[in-house]
Amino acid sequence: MKFIETKLKGAFIIDLEFKQDHRGFFARTFCAREFDAYDIKSTVAQCNLSFNYKKGTLRGMHYQIPPATETKLIRCTKGAIYDVIIDMRPSSPTYLQHIGVELTAENRRALYVPEMFAHGYQALADNTEVIYQVSEFYTPNRERGLRYDDPSFGIKWPLPVSEISEKDTNWSLLKIALASQLN
Repeated sequence: MKFIETKLKGAFIIDLEFKQDHRGFFARTFCAREFDAYDIKSTVAQCNLSFNYKKGTLRGMHYQIPPATETKLIRCTKGAIYDVIIDMRPSSPTYLQHIGVELTAENRRALYVPEMFAHGYQALADNTEVIYQVSEFYTPNRERGLRYDDPSFGIKWPLPVSEISEKDTNWSLLKIALASQLN
């Protein structure tokens, strides 16, 4: 695997290293030792699969707070997504900054999402499938979220939103969420 550190400290794009021959190829998609060498949390508590019927479908922006913070390893196994992460760590030099990465079945890239990063994605093709390896069990009372269209971030989603859950449209704007944490 090739680990490419992004501008957000601790977040990595992971490209595969292929061993090819006349049959096709082989590539390792996960190795705890290699993750540990990059100081990346390698615990896997859950693996989740998401399927999206329509391009333009948007899921996110979700994260979990202590004591149930989670890391994620995201890979698109069918179709394509535009994956966005936001650094929600107040002590981080990249606090509230975001990046977007295109993950496709063809490029076979993965995105490693550190603890306390909000995460969401938009399907760029119909019938898109995404698999997540997650380091912590889903804990509904520790889940938080941000609006995908919050002007504080200025995320430029590639497509108009065709489908989104009611929950994801009802997350607070950042300034309201931060104000409520102070009370």
